[in-house]
Amino acid sequence: VLYQSPGPCVYTKLGYAGNTEPQFIVPSCIAIKESAKVGDQAQRRMMKGVDDLDFFIGDEAIDKPTYATKWPIRHGIVEDWDLMERFMEQVIFKYLRAEPEDHYFLLTEPPLNTPENREYTAEIMFESFNVPGLYIAVQAVLALAASWTSRQVGERTLTGTVIDSGDGVTHVIPVAEGYVIGSCIKHIPIAGRDITYFTQQLLREREVGIPPEQSLETAKAVKERFSYVCPDLVKEFNKYDTDGSKWIKQYTGINAISKKEFTIDVGYERFLGPEIFFHPEFANPDFTQPISEVVDEVIQNCPIDVRRPLYKVTYFFYHI
Repeated sequence: VLYQSPGPCVYTKLGYAGNTEPQFIVPSCIAIKESAKVGDQAQRRMMKGVDDLDFFIGDEAIDKPTYATKWPIRHGIVEDWDLMERFMEQVIFKYLRAEPEDHYFLLTEPPLNTPENREYTAEIMFESFNVPGLYIAVQAVLALAASWTSRQVGERTLTGTVIDSGDGVTHVIPVAEGYVIGSCIKHIPIAGRDITYFTQQLLREREVGIPPEQSLETAKAVKERFSYVCPDLVKEFNKYDTDGSKWIKQYTGINAISKKEFTIDVGYERFLGPEIFFHPEFANPDFTQPISEVVDEVIQNCPIDVRRPLYKVTYFFYHI
């Protein structure tokens, strides 16, 4: 299973079916030695040779300052197929340590991927890697299928509204019987990175013990470890004000320069970060429509015969 996350900070998650989580999560970048101009794909193809084998992917690529680092995927769409093929080669042989001829592959794609991109992906998998079988699925449909693990057999469905939130953008995607209604998809300019920035701002205003150069890293760790969505903002403030010791958590980090530990209290930030989905004006004054209104608008734009089941199942799919 290979999953490509959307957004500017693209990661590839890979593993074997049946596991509860991916075996590897690697940045979808590749570092190559390049004598040609940056981005000149045609010249790279003509100059293939020893340098063609001299490349790194993922975290290794980021740590190679003397190489040209490229991101062949942007917002879930492949932009450089030559580099993407090399990236897939390393992913399959080095990370998964699999013989592609012996395994079926499940790849994910963004909801508005073009038929040409899908065809090119299949061509690479069948002709370059000789896989016996391939299935390319839309991420939103797989999110609905993932919800089956917590549902009774009679309640399982591939019809619903999926809120797909990544690092850089959030999409509201209506799915009817496993098919994405592409004309009704809407995107929201609020996503995981905005929660991180908003949490960073809140911590800066209140906590003085955070090293300035580590404020973003600390905010990201706080978001991932402690954040949750609350049903009532006023009641949540009251809970922290009346019994703070029960709800306030502590985060401990290490100063990158002095190597000393620092500890901060994490209070209101736990629920105020995700609250920007429901009050986006907190983080983005140019966008003030809460996610509930966007979901309602998306469903109302769909054919009338699927609106009721779309309202019935709404699945929030958050990934970074």
